[in-house]
Amino acid sequence: MTTNDSPSISTYLTAGIVAGPFFILLALLQAFTRKGFDWVRHPASMLSLGDSGWIQIANFVLTGILFVLCGAGLRQALRTGIGSTWAPRLFVLLGVALIIGGVFTADPGLGFPPGAPEGAATEMSWHGTIHAFAPILGFLSQFAALIILARRFGSQGDGGMKIVTIVVAIAMFVLATVPNFTADWEKGVFNFLPLWVGVALGYTWTSFVIAKVRKEQTAVIG
Repeated sequence: MTTNDSPSISTYLTAGIVAGPFFILLALLQAFTRKGFDWVRHPASMLSLGDSGWIQIANFVLTGILFVLCGAGLRQALRTGIGSTWAPRLFVLLGVALIIGGVFTADPGLGFPPGAPEGAATEMSWHGTIHAFAPILGFLSQFAALIILARRFGSQGDGGMKIVTIVVAIAMFVLATVPNFTADWEKGVFNFLPLWVGVALGYTWTSFVIAKVRKEQTAVIG
């Protein structure tokens, strides 16, 4: 590794640090300002619908690109040891999942956008079907990446970082799946608040994890 490589690696890793907070803040801003949107009843995916849906589509795509860049940075930063192979790949997969989730939008329903049926969509469109698989790929990739990096931290003697990262990964995964098990599909009753919390928790801690990797990389270079 030469000092000439460090700016690009640092830049790519910084992309991963800002990706999650960028997504969360822009999604929340829309959630509180879009007419008819209820962030308890509706997931962030539904912000891609309606006249202003392009904002959330761009949010998905741009965040995805940032995580793909992060994966490229991790590929250079984690040359050896636990996570050197799969952590970068998983962050790229996370990014790809977000891009797919943006390009292929969810179906209208649950009263959003205004004028949509009050219940859940009875039949999924082809793009809605593709969109439905995107968050599954994204959450599994992020979960696996965090677990792998937690093991890496443990191998480096940072037991605290290892434990917290594992706990956050599990909490994120559980919170993200809760709405599927508590929903009343027939009545169209959903509570997506746990999903919002899980996304915010997972992305926020992912930023800390990538920041730690960047700090270690900077220390090696300098």
